[in-house]
Amino acid sequence: MSRIGKNPVAIPEGVDVQLQGQALRVKGKLGELNLDVHEEIGVSIEEAEQDNGKKGKVVRLVPRTETAMAKQIWPTMRTLVNNMVVGVTNGYEKKLEIHGVGFRANLQGQTIVMTLGFSHEVRYTVPAGIKVAVEKQTEITVSGIDKQLVGQVSAEIRGFKKPEPYKGKGIRYTGEYIPFKEGKKK
Repeated sequence: MSRIGKNPVAIPEGVDVQLQGQALRVKGKLGELNLDVHEEIGVSIEEAEQDNGKKGKVVRLVPRTETAMAKQIWPTMRTLVNNMVVGVTNGYEKKLEIHGVGFRANLQGQTIVMTLGFSHEVRYTVPAGIKVAVEKQTEITVSGIDKQLVGQVSAEIRGFKKPEPYKGKGIRYTGEYIPFKEGKKK
């Protein structure tokens, strides 16, 4: 039995969860997310005791069969539902730093224009559902309600100029450790 999958997902106040067949819709103060639950996983919304000791609604996921696929996808589906609930209540955020002489970023509408040491500017159009803020010219904040999309956009921005291991120039996550290499010796 899955240790992650067997735990129900608590629904906080202010979050509305609707189930239509295998389609789950989570609506909160920050927005709305949809998920098609795998057909081998059964979904139900129940009244139960939550972690804080109070009665409230929970989403419970249970595998319908004992196949290997059902056992593998069960904790994944539970985590995706939990990420949706957290996303519509608190949202997700990733911060990126730009290191390097002359490296900077500017926001023009829904497009990030970055100068990263190439002969041309790098332009990235931000997808719908994502908010991007450029506080300083060297700090980019990516935020949204969909954890997967926030991570994907952050990874794509970082991918334009990954940190190199000799001087650390490039785009990195805030707090990311870059293993440095020793340069050539004479």
